[in-house]
Amino acid sequence: MPRTAPTTIHHPHRITSERGLGYLDYSQAVTQQTNRTTGVTLNALAGAITTNNASLAAEGSADFVVTNNKVEIGDVVLVSIRSGSNGGGTIVSVATVAAGSFTIRVHNGNVAAGTAETGAIIINFAIFKVTPPS
Repeated sequence: MPRTAPTTIHHPHRITSERGLGYLDYSQAVTQQTNRTTGVTLNALAGAITTNNASLAAEGSADFVVTNNKVEIGDVVLVSIRSGSNGGGTIVSVATVAAGSFTIRVHNGNVAAGTAETGAIIINFAIFKVTPPS
């Protein structure tokens, strides 16, 4: 039996949960093709992106666009590395958010002449819906 959650919560004080906060459906995933700058499409509030394993040099960065019809310009997109990084200094971040897309930056933070990032990184993401000020 699927779990259901209220669509709106109004509370003047702190909201707590013994089971955690998040999305009930996290089954969405996509794999990046061709190289580390190839865009992907994943229309979900949360999911996983497996990057291409093309080499990313030490201190190098690669940006790619995630087309997503759930994201709006005022939303906050969070990303984290689930697995796959082989360099130890790899960082993922959100570079930009727009209506219908966001850009993820993968940065190999190893020092010059360090290890190239060659792992297919699995990146978790979640979109937090925010109403922008008018």
